Amino acid sequence: MKLPIYQIDAFTNEQFKGNYAAVCPLEKWISDDLMQKIAAENNLPETSFFVKEGEGYGLRWFTPTGEIDLCGHATLASAFVIFTYLDKTASEISFSTKSGLLEVTKEDDLLTLLFPSRPGEKCDAPEELIKGLGKKPLEVYKSRDYMAVFETEQDILNLNPDMSELKKLDAAGVIVTAKGTNADFVSRFFAPRLGIEEDPVTGSTHCTLVPYWKQQLGKNEFKAKQLSERGGKIYCTDLGDKIKLAGQAVTYLEGYITIS
Repeated sequence: MKLPIYQIDAFTNEQFKGNYAAVCPLEKWISDDLMQKIAAENNLPETSFFVKEGEGYGLRWFTPTGEIDLCGHATLASAFVIFTYLDKTASEISFSTKSGLLEVTKEDDLLTLLFPSRPGEKCDAPEELIKGLGKKPLEVYKSRDYMAVFETEQDILNLNPDMSELKKLDAAGVIVTAKGTNADFVSRFFAPRLGIEEDPVTGSTHCTLVPYWKQQLGKNEFKAKQLSERGGKIYCTDLGDKIKLAGQAVTYLEGYITIS
């Protein structure tokens, strides 16, 4: 069996920047076990799989260690593959996922995703979070992930987390954020429990970041930067129960997986 595979750099217009995802278009679903093995073999933050279903697509995302319920950059990458290689006349795509129906639209080279809003609830900082980050945050919130708020962009850049401590937390990952100097806000994302020490650019975390910064900054539209080594930019809009995330993508490779 041969399966097509693309590797896409998302939330960037340059190769070797943004966040990388493998994308595997399927004619029909393969087993969960095989999808997980492929994701582990790829050893990228995410591998996405999709199947044409009626007018839209079914979409699933796997990290090297397990399936997750929402991923921004791999959704962007999947839509980019469809728009670029599989349906060049399309300008809108809908994906059926474990987080409901997700829509992606295309205007020139900018792709826009419509994701569910996930505001965090304020909570006390767990001891493992403080130890893991090496610095006590100003505030902590929790949704799918913990979100730790710091005073400055430099605070975010200076963090050198202890992944063994963060792995103990009862959440998918840890978002750290602060007001930006050349962006409305900045962030980083650590998810050692998912096999990802630091994710380069994370669309899904902005479902929690945007509602918070809307309250703090009193606005609905944001330019966000993720301060990973590869870096990336996301243009965000708060729509109430939905978050609009926009960015670009480029192809790194095309090929086939041969399953013996």
